[in-house]
Amino acid sequence: MSDGTTSATGKVYLVGAGPGDPGLITLRGVECLRAADVVLYDYLANSQLLRHCAPGTECICLGQHSRANMWSQASINAALVRYARQGCQVVRLKGGDPIVFGRLAEELSALREARIPYEIVPGITAALAVGSLTEVPLTQRDEASALAIVTGQEDPNKPDSLDYATLARFPGTLAVYMGVTTAAHWTAELMSAGKSPDTPCLVVRCCSWPQQRTIRCRLDEVVEQLEPRHKFPPPVLVLIGAVVAQAPETGWFASRPFMGMRILVTRPAKQMDGLADLLRVQGADVLEQPAIRIQPPPSWDDVDRQIDRLGDYDWVVWSSANGVEMFLNRLLQRGQDMRRLGKARLAVIGPGTAAALQRFGLRADLSPHEFRAEALADALQSQVTGRRVLLVRASRGREILCERLSGAGALVEQVVAYVSCDVTELDPSVRDAYEDGVVDWVTVTSSAIARSLHSLLGNRLHHSKIASLSPVSSATLRELGYEPTVEASIYTMAGLVAAVADYLALQNRQ
Repeated sequence: MSDGTTSATGKVYLVGAGPGDPGLITLRGVECLRAADVVLYDYLANSQLLRHCAPGTECICLGQHSRANMWSQASINAALVRYARQGCQVVRLKGGDPIVFGRLAEELSALREARIPYEIVPGITAALAVGSLTEVPLTQRDEASALAIVTGQEDPNKPDSLDYATLARFPGTLAVYMGVTTAAHWTAELMSAGKSPDTPCLVVRCCSWPQQRTIRCRLDEVVEQLEPRHKFPPPVLVLIGAVVAQAPETGWFASRPFMGMRILVTRPAKQMDGLADLLRVQGADVLEQPAIRIQPPPSWDDVDRQIDRLGDYDWVVWSSANGVEMFLNRLLQRGQDMRRLGKARLAVIGPGTAAALQRFGLRADLSPHEFRAEALADALQSQVTGRRVLLVRASRGREILCERLSGAGALVEQVVAYVSCDVTELDPSVRDAYEDGVVDWVTVTSSAIARSLHSLLGNRLHHSKIASLSPVSSATLRELGYEPTVEASIYTMAGLVAAVADYLALQNRQ
């Protein structure tokens, strides 16, 4: 990271991770994560943020609140100094904003004493996020002229305590952090100091996460709503004030179609984000379990031979985005460029494959309206008679495209540009989710994925609804004994998400 320092000492970046949604971190925070050698992160910082880190970055969780594995503040301070003295770029990733109940002063004191350079990167604190996500106007000209951020957990050794008389008269909204276990105390103190028992309150758990839950109540009902504690455990924030009454019963955030649903995405790791992001923006709690792994062929010899002969072909046909990327990246690695394609026209199976071509500056000459091999073969048949066709493909898959084109009189040659392998080990988080019985949907985007999931999940797959991308994937699922709940009518990731959304909307109307 370019930080202007010239000594061997590293630098510490105290970064606010935001309230939980991985999309709510700042751009500067992402820059710091990308350049980090070491990341020390709180359990309230979404682990999805660690995807911004470079391969090989050491990422250390500082434990979960009130658990035996929780790091002490002294241990955290010592680790920041130790790693920086080793010359590392260190990110201390904190939930919310570093300067709001984040014990930042103690870490800064340790860094200053050790003469370690540092930078503080702001984040969105929970109170501000709660206001936006529940549509509570934290300040409002008629009802609230100010906002007070209040701790529900004071240091017992501190001589001065909160002035509840002042807080009870505060001309605005109170936001109480960390107040679950002490709710009986602070609610009683506020009411004793004159705060009306019927003051509107909003209790919000897991702000901005798919598991976000809210409870509307009066001030004198907060304790009852938080007991027993295990039903509404931390992290919890309580908004207190007249403005709470202005929020709708269900705000935009909680109204998203997949809110609170746990959906398993099973695409290869490098293709995971597109579908996962579409689901997350609609409120889903996404679990990621690649069912297949994409890797280079054991030898590039066959691919290299076909690259050398590209000028001989009239058509080059790709049946997947993976094939495009593997084949054309190999061409570039050999010091060549797209001029090797010469006169060849280019055909692809659908928009995802066409988009992969565009990333190399190429435009497909042909893409069928229906995104499947049969449709691609039908579209090509009248144009390939007597023509030389190169079909770029995976190590496994259906032969329908080759058979149809050959049957139409094309001179077809095939080359395997990548190997598709089954993943044989289930991620522990997915195993735990099934043991808890909380995987609502599984997405299946190819026949290879369907077969691998059958091996990975077995009977557990019957316990979730299944969203299938295409008739081909659905047929394979049925062969294996699983009936898809929905099948996309448009065979794209957006089409798959739309199919699930349409199903849920229909269920809600019934």
